[in-house]
Amino acid sequence: MTDTLGYRKLIGLVVPSTNTSVQPECERLRPAGVTNHIARVTIPERPLTSDQAYDEHLQAMRDGISPAIAQVMTCGPDHIVMGVAIEAFWGGVAQADRFQAMLAEQAGVGVSMGSTAAVAGLKAFGAKRIAVLTPHQPKGDAVVQAYLEEAGFDIARLKGLKCASPRLIAHVTPSEIRQALKELDGDDIDAILQVGTNLASIQVMAEAERWLEKPVLAMNAVTYWDALRRVGIEDRIAGCGRILEEF
Repeated sequence: MTDTLGYRKLIGLVVPSTNTSVQPECERLRPAGVTNHIARVTIPERPLTSDQAYDEHLQAMRDGISPAIAQVMTCGPDHIVMGVAIEAFWGGVAQADRFQAMLAEQAGVGVSMGSTAAVAGLKAFGAKRIAVLTPHQPKGDAVVQAYLEEAGFDIARLKGLKCASPRLIAHVTPSEIRQALKELDGDDIDAILQVGTNLASIQVMAEAERWLEKPVLAMNAVTYWDALRRVGIEDRIAGCGRILEEF
């Protein structure tokens, strides 16, 4: 017997409660016979403009991830997408790997998360020198840059949008994202990576790959790609970025 709608695979999505982008963006990427199932990590909507507020925000996410995984596993997913981006980069490569392994052990299934998926996606394209777009404050940008450098990438440029609160990340417009990509681009880079799961950018990034003529990886796209490939779904998804079309 198999799930009537998810007769190929069920994917669990674990996201912050303030996040309005992961669920709809991943629905656009879902092949027929694959279904997505959401669990939310309860965090308050609040300004993140001080170090104390940012640290409290991170702690609330850390405290809520395990209960959210326990909740979504009751529907029997085959794989988990961990849509809490900054925690996936925290502490460098070794700590991120331990975190991913810990989540997988709790869930009893594989876990995809933004940091390791981004590395896999960039390596698929052979990218070495990159530019990075984030929605974060400087403290978060430093975490992301440290991880990517430790993972072996040369960061030519990084632009943080300094979004003032978790929910406001989803208010960044396509026009603002396009302008940021133009600022980040240059002949000296192989690819652009967008970090931050609430920054809705899949469509803009897919468009940008045509006019920048290089890979432009959206975090939600590359993480869902990682999840699909790791559960044996090889469907090519058109119009949502080269990573889902070519690999």
